[in-house]
Amino acid sequence: MEPITANGVNGQISFDGNVVRITRAGFFGRVGHGRGEKTLNVRSIGAVQIKPASALVNGFIQFSVSGESSKQSIGFGRSQDAAQDENAVIFAKKSTADFEALRDAVLAALAGGSTPAPAVDHAEQLTKLAALRDAGVITPEEFDAKKAEILERM
Repeated sequence: MEPITANGVNGQISFDGNVVRITRAGFFGRVGHGRGEKTLNVRSIGAVQIKPASALVNGFIQFSVSGESSKQSIGFGRSQDAAQDENAVIFAKKSTADFEALRDAVLAALAGGSTPAPAVDHAEQLTKLAALRDAGVITPEEFDAKKAEILERM
């Protein structure tokens, strides 16, 4: 996938299919968040909210990130709150199409991407299996058969 980039009032966002990069540049970007870049793995993004800009009011895009104590969703069309959120970028009306394309690409990646299966902890499985045997839930023969299966997968 070719990277998608959208330039806003207080930052720039680029998306390469796996990672969203929010870069702060310019006066408004540095005043609100300082210089730098924030990287969000697409699998950590829980939601994408966008408020299109109008002729009189700037719009914004906001990413809700799993596991982060994020601010509540920005509401009532208040882009002032977006200026304080490190996962949001404010944009002018002329950039609305770029930010909508960016949102669509991130949502498509979220819908199409699959989270890898968690790694199996074989030692934990054996411990649980032994506890079942000791509690009399399974027979020693069942324990031995299942243990051999688990050890084979290691």
